[in-house]
Amino acid sequence: MSVRQAIWGEKQGAIEASLKEVDEDLFRYIRDFAYEEVLARPGLDLKTRELLAITALIALGSPKELATHLEGALRVGATEEEVRETILQSALFLGFPQALAAMKLFHKVLKGRDSAHPREG
Repeated sequence: MSVRQAIWGEKQGAIEASLKEVDEDLFRYIRDFAYEEVLARPGLDLKTRELLAITALIALGSPKELATHLEGALRVGATEEEVRETILQSALFLGFPQALAAMKLFHKVLKGRDSAHPREG
């Protein structure tokens, strides 16, 4: 399984199409360098890399990309608690407004996952 498949899951096709629509060359840079070279390096597991990506995207104020990596972190094995703690930790260094916005987005991501995968009861 490629790194992109692991992080993007069933949304891979839609994400790739969206990126290609912006620019084919930029898509290839993102695919080949970011995902298949940097994120595939040894030394850190993919879960840790996704938690770091979450922190960086909070700092950048990139909600669309942040939502992708919030979902990606959960897909590659991060628990809801680990993602939540990552967001809380970011408040210390990045500010409370950024952390608050990220936490709201995380709750939306979780609601979307719950509606897509209803729990047995």
